[in-house]
Amino acid sequence: MTISIAVIGDRFMRPDFFRAALEALEGSAAFDIRTMELPWPDEPMHHGYKDGKGLEGLKEYMGEPDRIASFIGDASILINHLAPVTRQMLDRLAGLEMIAVSRGGPVNIDLSAARDRGVKVVNAPGRNASAVAEFTVGAILAETRLIRAGHEALRQGIWRGDLYRADVTGRELSEMTVGIIGYGHIGTRVVRLLKPFGCRLVVCDPYVDLSEQDRRDGVEQTDLDSLLERSDVVTLHARVTPETTGFIGARQFARMRRGSYFINTARGPMVDYDALYEALATRHLAGAMLETFAIEPAPPGWPLLKLDNVTLTPHVAGASIATIRNAAAMMAEEVRRHLAGEPALNPA
Repeated sequence: MTISIAVIGDRFMRPDFFRAALEALEGSAAFDIRTMELPWPDEPMHHGYKDGKGLEGLKEYMGEPDRIASFIGDASILINHLAPVTRQMLDRLAGLEMIAVSRGGPVNIDLSAARDRGVKVVNAPGRNASAVAEFTVGAILAETRLIRAGHEALRQGIWRGDLYRADVTGRELSEMTVGIIGYGHIGTRVVRLLKPFGCRLVVCDPYVDLSEQDRRDGVEQTDLDSLLERSDVVTLHARVTPETTGFIGARQFARMRRGSYFINTARGPMVDYDALYEALATRHLAGAMLETFAIEPAPPGWPLLKLDNVTLTPHVAGASIATIRNAAAMMAEEVRRHLAGEPALNPA
């Protein structure tokens, strides 16, 4: 029996990686695999977190629904990264049994509609955890050791010898406290990577307990207010939920130590960026590193882009070849399990 599989990737999550992982499965000779490549990241995806526009209930997606549905056609399995799947689309996809989404959160899928139609949805939590954790450590160092400040000055032809002054120069992580908000796939890896630096580590996550190893290594778990008050660096690794949307705002920045740093390699909607701007512009915070934004791409005139104490990157923390390979392997394993009648590893 032929098994029809539609793969929708893009110029990051390339379809050929998924095809190769599928073709390595036992029984893949029966697969009829067709692929589509969307133009992300060369073209921006739609972000519906803030403006409320776009397809109902979907966030972070790319593709026109009619075209996507026509491509999926009679496939029983869809491997997907960014393409939207709406209730109306599912009405047209009678043969679809499973959607495997190669990202941590399937925010481009109408999960309620999928459940109503009996379509299994799986995702890939942790696919980029190592990449984001490494990037986070680099972001912390770029701020605390004044790497960004020195770089920006040299690009303007200015030799910042004053960065060696005792009242200006950066502090070592070994003498600092780092607060990690969120103790999931990424937060736990950030903790692991920071331990050799000798910094004090405090974690806030009301839904997860510390591992025994982290407890033995002196990592502390506390509430959000205590973490903010004690930390020299605060790094955000929670997920966007109704509870966390906008939960880092003026009150939270005011609680942070004067001269501390804020790092966001998670998601923009959790942060009140107007309040962050005020905390940075008044130098209550010494600096920030922002990898994600409430709306992407960030508007050219956005005030935060003009501050001299912010490092900015265009949402690339999770971008690595290892991330792609991890996602492809996870999707192939979910397909194998589905066809074998085994339970999914990561049901959405």
